[in-house]
Amino acid sequence: MDGDLNLIEQAFDAAPIGIAVSSHRVLTVCNTSFAEMLGYARSDLLGQSFSILYPSHAEFDRVRNIGLRAMEEHSIYNDERMMQRKDGVRIWCRFSARTLTPNDPLAHLVMSFSQIRDQLDGVQLTKREREVLSGLSRGQTSKEIGREKGLSPRTIEDVRARLLRKFGVKSTSELLGRMSYGTIT
Repeated sequence: MDGDLNLIEQAFDAAPIGIAVSSHRVLTVCNTSFAEMLGYARSDLLGQSFSILYPSHAEFDRVRNIGLRAMEEHSIYNDERMMQRKDGVRIWCRFSARTLTPNDPLAHLVMSFSQIRDQLDGVQLTKREREVLSGLSRGQTSKEIGREKGLSPRTIEDVRARLLRKFGVKSTSELLGRMSYGTIT
């Protein structure tokens, strides 16, 4: 049994994606991949509020509210978001969370983080394009993305159309499929 537990601990730490566990948005456990992706030593993160990983407290509060309802209803939430490394550099991450306590979703969360590069299939993405892709991947309409970003729905539609052309696809669902299964460099 001890050998199995040791193997589980080794697998957790060696996982190719960042894994973290939190209690009320305070980091309780994380693997090396998570710490390295964000430029920290693991020991520096444990016991810290997740707020240190966001550019501002407003952003930290905003992301809390985005997935809360989904976790209350389905115990799981996925999105793409910007995180801030220790050196201040912002990185784009694919994020997934599952609550262990559906009646109080933030009490105990298991999360995975995977960095998304600025290029997808060799295509350079602008900040605005990443923001629109993030909203589309969360199932938001152009109107909802525009409201969230303080932009007109037409601006969002223009960015979406530009993304379709850049990736040579005909629909948003094809674009999202390409984003999920394409080669990220």
